Amino acid sequence: MPTGKPQPAFVLVRPQMGENIGAAARAMWNFGLDRMRVVAPRDGWPSERAVAMASGAGRLLDEAGLFDDLSGALEDRTYVYATTARSRELTKPVLSPEHAMQEAAQRIAGGEKVAVLFGPERAGLENEDIAKANAIISVPVNPVYASLNLGQCVLLTAYEWMRATGEVTHMLDEPAKGDWANGREIEALAAHYEERLEEAGFFFPEHKAASMKLNLRNLWSRMRLTGTDVQMLHGIMRQMVRWKNR
Repeated sequence: MPTGKPQPAFVLVRPQMGENIGAAARAMWNFGLDRMRVVAPRDGWPSERAVAMASGAGRLLDEAGLFDDLSGALEDRTYVYATTARSRELTKPVLSPEHAMQEAAQRIAGGEKVAVLFGPERAGLENEDIAKANAIISVPVNPVYASLNLGQCVLLTAYEWMRATGEVTHMLDEPAKGDWANGREIEALAAHYEERLEEAGFFFPEHKAASMKLNLRNLWSRMRLTGTDVQMLHGIMRQMVRWKNR
């Protein structure tokens, strides 16, 4: 069964290759989307090639809605985006995938039913298809080679949906093992190194000693150290002192 999570329906309009339908299913499920609609697939339905390509996302194909025409696929939708890489004569808002999915998330949160159209591989959506949409999503690509594979276009849009709904971790800063070193541990490490380096005559000449010690202290604070890192650095210094004494 589809998840209960509010989301847009991704509508594949007259897709030509089963492999690309399967790739689109994988891309959708990668980013938590599972409402696929397929309009008049060229090679019929169901598609063994789509199932083979979908791999673990095959259930999206089992649950996909099949429609003879685009009007049927959109009859319950209140707002529709059409993806295209080409300029059109039709006057409609043109949005980046990022902005479109931010807007879509707001519309869905407000109770609207949103669809995103993706055209056939050969030439994309026709003007007759785009005329049924409220806005256009245009991916900023190399103008010399603007062709996007169906699966790629679905992947880009699905990723922006996940970003728009706050499910992307933009930076992860957690220690792989153990905990981050606290101020007391860092202070003890700094004092240990300063003491041993002082004995070794490292802080020379004398008039630069204060700034060298300050820079060393700053080094420890710039490095994000775990408790394990601190213990290893203590061990390195102790072993160097033992080796010198021998």
